[in-house]
Amino acid sequence: MQGEADERVYRNARLVLADEVVDGHLVLRGGSIVEIGAGATNIDGVDLEGDYLVPGLVELHTDHLEGHYAPRPRVRWDPKVALLAHDAQIAAAGITTVFDALRVGMDEDAELGIDDMMRLEAAICEGVDRNRLRAEHFIHLRCEVSAPDCLDAFRQFENHGGVGLVSLMDHAPGQRQFRHIEAYRAYYQGKLKMPDDVFDRFCARRIAQSEANSPANRSAIARHCAERGIVLASHDDATDAHVDDAVKQGVHIAEFPTTLEAARGSHEAGMAVLMGAPNLVRGGSHSGNVSARELAEANLLDILSSDYIPFSLIQAAFVLGDGLVASIDLAAAIRMVTLTPANRVGLTDRGELAIGKRGDLVRVRLDGNLPVVRTVWRQGRRVI
Repeated sequence: MQGEADERVYRNARLVLADEVVDGHLVLRGGSIVEIGAGATNIDGVDLEGDYLVPGLVELHTDHLEGHYAPRPRVRWDPKVALLAHDAQIAAAGITTVFDALRVGMDEDAELGIDDMMRLEAAICEGVDRNRLRAEHFIHLRCEVSAPDCLDAFRQFENHGGVGLVSLMDHAPGQRQFRHIEAYRAYYQGKLKMPDDVFDRFCARRIAQSEANSPANRSAIARHCAERGIVLASHDDATDAHVDDAVKQGVHIAEFPTTLEAARGSHEAGMAVLMGAPNLVRGGSHSGNVSARELAEANLLDILSSDYIPFSLIQAAFVLGDGLVASIDLAAAIRMVTLTPANRVGLTDRGELAIGKRGDLVRVRLDGNLPVVRTVWRQGRRVI
């Protein structure tokens, strides 16, 4: 790996800038971008052979780490090793900044508990401190506000300096992600193999928990985030009333709104609308909610997240930038996975190929319509 003081020149590249794509070269020094030039150059440097050079991707919401930690029912892997596996896959997908989602507040069907989340949090902290990770990792607390243990669990993390994003979610039936009980039935009854009478009691219990716990937990967590300057996100908003609540709570990012109505209201209120890259690549929501493509066509899509498939982030950006929506070119699509998410969580030093920004770079070669990640640099150091 090169030293931070080394200068590196990358030439013969298709540079995806914030507003346009140009052929040219880029120079890194001390881990930062110091020069960008358009057109052919005689400067010696690494020949990128006409490949795309894009900023390192910024991922705000991924549940991917849990899959490495708990790959099978009742199996728990070493959290340090699970993190390394997750980190390698994240970086190989072109993601140089990642907010790892940890659950706070457990549904009764959850196979993982707060002790598991604390182990993962400790592994992330140690990985960062010992500089063993390829991407830069932060923590995103996904707060299930309907759960009785939500606030107690949240308080175990409240003084952690690595928490950069908190989302408020409620997966009780009859609202938000599961506005239609049949969708909830298809998901949970199939997952938990419940007979009808047991499922009906399960639903009644979950609704009662939501009514009893959600309002107070939302308010307490929102106050904490406002006091600490932590970015707050809503999750699965479906109605104008949900959006109004989010505005009062100081929400900056609307994650996965489930209806066009909620997405439009969030956008108009100044929130950044975040949708799943798998939703866009697949052409629709697996839960039957509004599609990312529909929001893009309505100019209501600001950020994409890989959610549960790391590679979907770079894939979705190139799918969207290849004319899927007439008003969105490649530069605009790349902003949704770089500059906009970075700015929305206060990381203004990255997310763009511009002089003075961090040297977080991804070399991408298109093979047909498949973006192949060839090389990844974080702060000028090659990590893939």
